[in-house]
Formats: sequence, C-alpha cells, structure tokens
Amino acid sequence: MSAPPELPDVVHRAFDVSRRAGYVSFCRNETGRLLAMLAATRGGTMAEFGTGCGVGTAWLRSGVRNDDARILTAELDPKLASAAAEIFTDDPLVDVLAADWATLTDKGPFSLLFLDSGQPSEVGVDAIADLVEPGGIVVLDDFVPCEMWPPITGGRVDTLREEWLTDERFTTVEVMVASDASTLIATRR
Repeated sequence: MSAPPELPDVVHRAFDVSRRAGYVSFCRNETGRLLAMLAATRGGTMAEFGTGCGVGTAWLRSGVRNDDARILTAELDPKLASAAAEIFTDDPLVDVLAADWATLTDKGPFSLLFLDSGQPSEVGVDAIADLVEPGGIVVLDDFVPCEMWPPITGGRVDTLREEWLTDERFTTVEVMVASDASTLIATRR
C-alpha cells in the first residue's frame, strides 16, 4: 500500500489556519480532491457557501487551471472568514467575504458551486438552481452513503438528497468519497 498523495501547499496552509483557529469542521481530503478535479475543468466564477476556515476553498484553488477563473466564498462567522482570508491574502483569484451566503446570489451565475449540505440546506434546490450556469456544477458534501430509496438518514427520509436527485433541472449523482461519506454532484441541464 502506498502513501496518500501529498497535499497541495494551499491546502496545508488552510489546515494550519484551521488548527490555529481551533476549527475542526472542514472538508475531507477525499471531497477536496474531488473539488480540485472539478475546479480544473472550470473557468469563470466559482463559489462556496460556508467557508469555515477555508479548507474547501483551498482545495478548489488547488485545482484552478484557467486564468479567467475566480473563487468567491462567504462565511457568516467573521472570525472564521478572517482566518480564511489569511490563506488567500496574495491571491487575486480568491475573495473571502465575511457575509451570509445570500450576499453572493447576485455574483453569479457560477460555473461551480460548493455547498456544505448543512449550510444552505434550508433553501434547497429552488434557491440554488438559477445561481448555476447551464452546464455548471453543484457539489454538496457531508452525506452518509445510502443504498435505499427514498434515501434514509438517521431514521428519516433525507429530503435534501431526495430533492437534488429528482430535480429535473439537474442531472445528479451520489458519489461515495469514502466508506462513510458521500457527495452529490449535480450538473445544471
């Protein structure tokens, strides 16, 4: 068995900032590598709703290959947003805003939108659909894999997952990124 691939420098910096801030809730490396791969296919404006200390943003940034790409990310907690902004101080492609995610709604449409499934889950597909350009991608993380239909989480129907998997405006797939974690990837039709 070989060692896992090294983490990109920007992701190392994000983990260091998270540790110093005492913040331990962040994007898993498995999801991060998926984000980097998807970001490598995108130009235009990408966004993240719910920055935390910037680990997900760092993974997105590590994948950017297009000179016309930029990343906007919004974090409601000003202390976390300030910590995340440290990572990208000298990076003209990333803007970290200490703001509610809804402040980004007039900055789209986005070519890629990363959502923590616990973040704007209360708004659902309807509030997000028009924020993504046709052919654009939405990534939602932090799901527990489920092999049944309707999807059940914690003994209840997972209505957020069900909504994304059945919405006709998107083609959506659930991808296991680890044995205990899955991510939804939705492409706007």
